[in-house]
Amino acid sequence: MYEHVLPALSPIYPQLLACSDTDADGGGEWMVFEDLGPLHHLHADETLLQAVGLVARWHALPPGRFAGMPLRGPKPLIQEMVSELHTRKPDMLELCSSLGFSKQQMQRIYAQLEHLSFSHQLVLSHGDLHPGNYALSGERLRVLDWEHAHLNTPLWDVYHLIDMSHPLFPRRMTSELRIRMLDTYLEQLELLGIKGDRTAFIQEYGMFAVVFSLWMLLLITSDLQRIGTELHRNSDKWSKEQLESQLDATLACLNQCTAMMDGVQVQPCK
Repeated sequence: MYEHVLPALSPIYPQLLACSDTDADGGGEWMVFEDLGPLHHLHADETLLQAVGLVARWHALPPGRFAGMPLRGPKPLIQEMVSELHTRKPDMLELCSSLGFSKQQMQRIYAQLEHLSFSHQLVLSHGDLHPGNYALSGERLRVLDWEHAHLNTPLWDVYHLIDMSHPLFPRRMTSELRIRMLDTYLEQLELLGIKGDRTAFIQEYGMFAVVFSLWMLLLITSDLQRIGTELHRNSDKWSKEQLESQLDATLACLNQCTAMMDGVQVQPCK
């Protein structure tokens, strides 16, 4: 990453100062990184808008210059999540009913999943841009932990930045701020010479966010069910309170993005 990928970006990441010989054996490898000082994981509107502008800049880089990068990270691809939602439809319907979703809502979502398709565009993706992987160092925004970088759809990073919930870094996303961030992303791309269809992009983002959030609900409730078991204690998972907070944030995203998936016209924020 530090040799072939990150030099293409502006210095928004911790610099690698020194490392052991890559041919060294015996398990004694080491790396020394720049000391960024205290990191502040703030999720104010201005920070999030700045962050989504940075995402647009690395998405605008020609993917051909990153030939040989992986085509997936540690999570399933979005198409695999769609397949899992179909395979586990009874579990999904039961779970969403227990969380307050009506049968009609779920029928509408699954009807749209039948005809769902996402853009096959590939861009450089950070891969894991959750709320703990960007922070202010002084007044500079830094993006951390690039070890899961790969080529993926632009929506992967955009969803992680805007709506990915995290047990240790809770935040509140509103419908208005989400649209401002999506518009800022598109505006930054246009400044870089890449113009897109706003309506289509926002609707596709809504579909992507609904799929990812449904998949996250299955993951979080599975973790909650393991609370107190030996498996949970041995795997060093999050506390019940942290997981419940993450569940609430994921539900809020699902509720708000369902309207976007339905094609509701969303006016640009002034």
